[in-house]
Amino acid sequence: MNDRSSSTLVTKHSNQSTNHYDSCSICYTRPNTPLVPPLNFAMIASGVYRSGHPNQQNFAFLRKLGLKTILYFAMEDYPPEMQHFVEQEGIQVFHYRTEGNKEPFIEVNPDDITHALVKLLDKRCHPVLIHCLKGKHRIGCLVGCLRKIQNWSMTSIFDEYRKFAGTKVLADQEFIEMFDRDQVPYDPVYKPTWLQD
Repeated sequence: MNDRSSSTLVTKHSNQSTNHYDSCSICYTRPNTPLVPPLNFAMIASGVYRSGHPNQQNFAFLRKLGLKTILYFAMEDYPPEMQHFVEQEGIQVFHYRTEGNKEPFIEVNPDDITHALVKLLDKRCHPVLIHCLKGKHRIGCLVGCLRKIQNWSMTSIFDEYRKFAGTKVLADQEFIEMFDRDQVPYDPVYKPTWLQD
């Protein structure tokens, strides 16, 4: 992993009790409260989800997913309530401090994409949520590169990308087209069942 990304393993609070969800203002969910997914939430494959940045309103929904891992693509640190949530749930967070593709000189860090793909292709990390701020461009690039590994056609990759990101595609399209899927050193022993050889 490069110096622009960081890995944080978080564990459950030492003061956690069976009543924690009832007494914590961040974790508490009233009975019969509707489950609200994060912005641009979708399932990519079995055990792999994408979204925009979750907020407190989404915590009960995310709790139902039983997440083991989160891959977070943004320059900003987590706000305190999100940090509390991942600590409480014992979720491993990989924070990739990368900007989106902006012509002419800024692009998503290819090393971050490769590292994230290794995690996505390791079923021991599942269920996993990948997110950026809005769940559009940075995550769209990551998903596009994953789809290349899955042997999707470029037309299908860009159709899916546009469903989330709209028409701003040129820099991201170039990034996905140039990405070498053979550079992702995943372990075939732990590959998910949805990845064909």
